Amino acid sequence: MQQPSIEGQSTQPRVALFATCLVDFFRPAVGFASARLLEAAGCRVEVPDGQTCCGQPAFNSGDDASARAIARQVIALFASYDYVVAPSGSCAGMIKCHYPKLFSDDLDMLEQARQLAEKTFELTQFLVDICSYQLPSQQLQATLAYHDSCSGVREMGIYEQPRSLLTAISGLTLTTPKEADSCCGFGGTFCVKYPAISARLLKNKQTALTDTDADLISGGDLGCLLNIAGGLRRAGDKTKVYHVAELLDGCAGQAGIGEDKG
Repeated sequence: MQQPSIEGQSTQPRVALFATCLVDFFRPAVGFASARLLEAAGCRVEVPDGQTCCGQPAFNSGDDASARAIARQVIALFASYDYVVAPSGSCAGMIKCHYPKLFSDDLDMLEQARQLAEKTFELTQFLVDICSYQLPSQQLQATLAYHDSCSGVREMGIYEQPRSLLTAISGLTLTTPKEADSCCGFGGTFCVKYPAISARLLKNKQTALTDTDADLISGGDLGCLLNIAGGLRRAGDKTKVYHVAELLDGCAGQAGIGEDKG
């Protein structure tokens, strides 16, 4: 199905940034970078007050009642916007793929969930597929290993979009690690419920990434990146880790994820 485009619209689309819990708590710079990118792409960006979690932890734990309560609040808060954009394939996937499932037995809420799902996108997906955004000229002499999150690839179909944006950065060389589509071991509550399995998956992911000899590691989901950066730091590896929004916004000079800002 062909995605709608904002090209040719007479007014700026009103875009709500779903900042995500992890961005809010651990890396607000990702939210600010995302907002700047959306504005540069011709959007009128708002960050609605009152947004909290997308409900994914409750949903993944089988607590559908709590997940539905959160989903109702999200649907009501974001219903009036032209688009909803999240710098996270995981959160976008929750809204787009799982909200309709939560309300399969409630026809009124099901329709509202579907309407929200249709206008919800992950950041790079929205910039490329909807905005046809062209990154302004910038340079970064480095080799980058890109991590594709499970939800981004499998639920949202995100693969080429971040790469098409990153390859526009002069001097930046992209490399793909082995088993690039394998899990990093985070998986939200998965890493809490199954720590031994999670640790093994993370170890495999670390090895694959470090074997690329890349200067930088990036991806589109902060949960994955926090997990990867934490594993690298514990192993004494100082490879810089950034969210893709930060690199596209030209913020590679700041402290990376998991680094001491002081």
